[in-house]
Amino acid sequence: MIQVPVGTRIWLVAGLTDMRCGFQGLSAKVQTAIEENPLGGNVFIFRGRRGDLVKVLWATEDGLWLLARRLERGRFVWPQADGGKVHLTAAQLSMLLEGIDWRQPRRTATLSML
Repeated sequence: MIQVPVGTRIWLVAGLTDMRCGFQGLSAKVQTAIEENPLGGNVFIFRGRRGDLVKVLWATEDGLWLLARRLERGRFVWPQADGGKVHLTAAQLSMLLEGIDWRQPRRTATLSML
């Protein structure tokens, strides 16, 4: 599980990304497609065409991280938009990386008042 510091903005980059891209290619996409600074400490998430692979680009004070996650079964839930960005919370990021639909999570049981 990725523990991002409080105050870190998490951006899902809408549309499809060529998963052959590495640090430079994804950083360039952040700068041109969504007009953000890839070295500003925010987290950026990209999805490939098949939908079973995401890459996470994250700049910390120590350097630039590039993480990849592939699902054995299922697909990552992604917006239908061809471009732009969507802000996620840390909880939504956790759900996304587990292959859970982060847009409309539902509780499995109702909470009762004690």
